Amino acid sequence: MLNKNRLLAPGPTPVPERVRLALAQDMIHHRKPEFKAIMAQVQQRLQKLFGTTQPVLSLACSGTGVMTAAVTNLFSPGEKVLVIEAGKFGERWAEICEASNVAVEKLVFDWGQAATAEAVAKMLDLHPDCKGVLIQLSETSTGVLHPVQEIANVLKDRDILLVVDGISAVSISPCFMDDWNIDCLLTGSQKGLMLPPGLGLIACSDKAWKKAESVTPSCFYFNLRAEKQKILQDQTLFTTPVSLIVGLNESLAMFEETGFDVIFKKQWALTMMARTALTAMGLELFAKDHFTWGLTSVLVPENVDATAVLAYANENFGVILAGGQAHMKGRLVRIGHMGWVDWADLAAGLHAFAEGCKACGGTIESGYLEKGLHAYHSALNVSDK
Repeated sequence: MLNKNRLLAPGPTPVPERVRLALAQDMIHHRKPEFKAIMAQVQQRLQKLFGTTQPVLSLACSGTGVMTAAVTNLFSPGEKVLVIEAGKFGERWAEICEASNVAVEKLVFDWGQAATAEAVAKMLDLHPDCKGVLIQLSETSTGVLHPVQEIANVLKDRDILLVVDGISAVSISPCFMDDWNIDCLLTGSQKGLMLPPGLGLIACSDKAWKKAESVTPSCFYFNLRAEKQKILQDQTLFTTPVSLIVGLNESLAMFEETGFDVIFKKQWALTMMARTALTAMGLELFAKDHFTWGLTSVLVPENVDATAVLAYANENFGVILAGGQAHMKGRLVRIGHMGWVDWADLAAGLHAFAEGCKACGGTIESGYLEKGLHAYHSALNVSDK
């Protein structure tokens, strides 16, 4: 039997046909007027996406690369930062800092739990020499959405930078860099932006740029001050991933045509659909209160191996889901519903997951799709989302 393959992972995500056609256009030179005109348009659209008046820099790298750029350009070896660690990518912040000889204080939360502004304030009172707070907005390994706006308020009167990994949040849920007082916001191409992997995007506040002036970048390739001078000329410092920039312009045009209010409402509705359906199956959601809009994490029944469920869904339904990481491997399934995903894709994914659980010995309650779709339509009709 032939199945329509559905990529419902937390990245990479499906690429719309419009974007694929843009990616397939003839190559142009990255130093010539034709590309500069595209880059100028991309820059205006990226500023709207990030909610900032600052330049948004484009780097040819993965999400880990743009995280590295933030650390090596904003903090000098020997300086101290506070890392919020509540999942695999919080741990990555610490690993990047340690590799760059930046001292790390860790504020650790159990996987599945969100950070609190109160705990951050207490840690900063204990460590007033911290120069930055590094956090995920959406912790992709757990499906938790950290209260970044509340944490930003804690830092308002402190000489500390707030550096936010928005890789699985930007273009998926509200995140307004200037209004939220975020000093450095970054994202990647392969999630909500509906592009292939390979492009990192980063913006800095005036406060962050001032701090960067005192830092000698420890990496030749990632030099944000030099990149800033180039973007003002509609260029990048080194060879540009031309096709990805052209594709990015197309995906941003799609956002512009649709409107972010509509996009966020759809993402919220898909989240409500997934969470309602999984709960109706009789399963336990991993992120209880603070949860990302782009993916939903769920614990499989105790007698079931999540890895086997993933394999069954792929082999029998053409649905690609993601498992847990580190100690949650085999216990957790992460269902992605960000970017170019609609309710029908998610319904197919939920069905494949449920059938996989049953095939692997788990018990699944019936009626979950009906309840999930009801939650989806109800969420679309709520005016304040």
